[in-house]
Amino acid sequence: MSATCTHLDSVKVTTLPAAIRGCEECLATGGVWVHLRMCESCGRIGCCDSSPGRHASRHAASAHHPIARSAEPGEHWSWCFVDETPVTPNPS
Repeated sequence: MSATCTHLDSVKVTTLPAAIRGCEECLATGGVWVHLRMCESCGRIGCCDSSPGRHASRHAASAHHPIARSAEPGEHWSWCFVDETPVTPNPS
């Protein structure tokens, strides 16, 4: 049995910004990132859990914003941090 996301009502932002400079917190602190994620509740750009700062998942936990999507070019998927599952249907 696969897990299902129960937080689709939190999705407010699905379109990536036209230009993304990088992880907002890493840019502010001089940190580095591996991949970028966008919070689908508020649009904040953070780094993935493979990055030292893990800012996307930290933001999800502290702001109670459960779903983030990949902000990487060509990637079209979302993840629910709370339910630990891919989000379907996938916001575009």
